[in-house]
Amino acid sequence: MIKKTLYFGNPAYLSLRNAQLVIKLPEVEKAPLPEAMKRESEVTKPIEDIGVVMLDNKQITITSGALEALIENNCAVITCDSKSMPVGLLLPLCGNTTQNERFRRQLDATVPLKKQLWQQTIKAKIENQASVLQACVGGTVNCMRVWASEVKSGDSDNMEARAAAFYWKALFAHIAGFSRDRDGVPPNNLLNYGYAILRAVVARALVGSGLLPTLGIHHHNRYNAYCLADDIMEPYRPYVDELVFRLADGSEGDCELTKDLKAQLLTIPTLDVKIGGKRSPLMVAVGQTTASLYKCFAGEIRKIAYPER
Repeated sequence: MIKKTLYFGNPAYLSLRNAQLVIKLPEVEKAPLPEAMKRESEVTKPIEDIGVVMLDNKQITITSGALEALIENNCAVITCDSKSMPVGLLLPLCGNTTQNERFRRQLDATVPLKKQLWQQTIKAKIENQASVLQACVGGTVNCMRVWASEVKSGDSDNMEARAAAFYWKALFAHIAGFSRDRDGVPPNNLLNYGYAILRAVVARALVGSGLLPTLGIHHHNRYNAYCLADDIMEPYRPYVDELVFRLADGSEGDCELTKDLKAQLLTIPTLDVKIGGKRSPLMVAVGQTTASLYKCFAGEIRKIAYPER
């Protein structure tokens, strides 16, 4: 079942009652209204239906009980900074009943295995980038198909960087001065926001599959708590890129991160992707990917299930 993504951009009181997330508005709570009217203004959401919660306002109050219930349900809770950019991610410490065994399998993964898995990851990413580029701007992408086929174990020739240079130059060629840079010109801001949502979805799925999001197969920055999430999200990035391309193309050059654009980006967990020959919401597909990753660590299969654009 696809889990819901809840976004809170205004002041709100969030609490727990009967396994339901109770949402109240401060203006209503403080107003001199009868209690019956206040109760009628409440909104409730079943905890079990929630997959991602984004808190984007300094005046949001959430109770410890609500947080506990969300985390126990393997929900990713994202907090935003003063610029409305995701800055924090809260995940459960234990998301799988056989977590200890799964941690050990992950820790015991050999270097050759991790290099092979990274090869698969980059090949899938470049293939998906090529498909997005063809769908968005047309033209030939044969070079990217060739680069994808030439990715070696561990991507020793760094085909990822070669493909990225071509991809970003072609995808946003109509935007003057664009280069993919976190602090670069728009729509980099939209890409940053979208990737943060995608990262949370992937990290949540990794925890649910009993894996350590910190221990990557390629990324290994000592300051990065989500190296494995950053690895596994790579083939999913092009889905965010395509959405941002469509949004930027329809914004007439104004790519300010408005409420409407945020609402569009918050649909990322429900984007339609193709995996294993079947259509599936992105959040469900990510769960299939992380489950297959564990099976690779366990020696049950040799290939990660990635989406095909």
